[in-house]
Amino acid sequence: MSNPTSSHLVGLIGTGVGPSLTPAMHMAEGRAHGLDYVYRPIDLTSLSLAPERVGEVLTWARMLGFDAVNVTHPCKQLVIEHLDTIDPVAADLGAVNTVLFTPDGTVGHNTDTTGFAHGFTEGLPDARLDHVVLVGAGGAGTAVADALLRLGCTHLTVVDLDVDRASAVARELVGRHPLAQVDASSFDKLSILLPHSDGVVHATPTGMAAHPGVAFDPALLHSDLWVADIVYRPLDTALLAAARAAGCRTLDGGHMAVHQAVDAFALITGLTPDADRMSQHFRRLATNQPR
Repeated sequence: MSNPTSSHLVGLIGTGVGPSLTPAMHMAEGRAHGLDYVYRPIDLTSLSLAPERVGEVLTWARMLGFDAVNVTHPCKQLVIEHLDTIDPVAADLGAVNTVLFTPDGTVGHNTDTTGFAHGFTEGLPDARLDHVVLVGAGGAGTAVADALLRLGCTHLTVVDLDVDRASAVARELVGRHPLAQVDASSFDKLSILLPHSDGVVHATPTGMAAHPGVAFDPALLHSDLWVADIVYRPLDTALLAAARAAGCRTLDGGHMAVHQAVDAFALITGLTPDADRMSQHFRRLATNQPR
């Protein structure tokens, strides 16, 4: 963890990060702590830089005096080979979303997985975790899966359009969590899985403003199921609306978005952020900004 100082320069590296709400959320919390906290997006698309040049971007950021950067799609895996040290959780996941520039070198962390865990505990504190279905085996889905297993999920089924990818993720998860049952399945098995599951987490881009819709048939939802969505723009996705109509308890993607930022802010500043305050600010931004 960084030592608290009065000023911080932080960046967000990724493609299409210009509209991100993360910079405003970080800077508002910095002001609340009396910090001179500047957070700037480093949009690889607008800079005409290929994601594979993320190592060069890290070098430039450090030379320009940045204290840390967040890293998002599609650089979370690409950045790893350019780091000096990786936190064990991030190393296990094979993905980094927060890089600290320290006197001992660059240190990578993953606050996506801790962010989902904290957000889940906040929003669905007593949810059953005997059998959970995860829809989406990409980078975000893998972070969510690891969080669910750390929270005590005993049986996790990973569903993806690419069943081979889901199977590979399941094998990796079993290696890290040998006491849990983790298996893979396909979308056409959801009609069999969901009636007997405690909850489902949606971790695909479907439901985002640019990818409207629902990833699976909402008729499969039932009132004994809790439903979590990691999409946060919009916060109220078509999936969550269908889940509420079916009588499900729901968790929107804002919880993960806020808590990954909370955890990153703590790593960067060495201070304890006010999660409630950051959540309120985030939700005002998400509600007021165009989708």
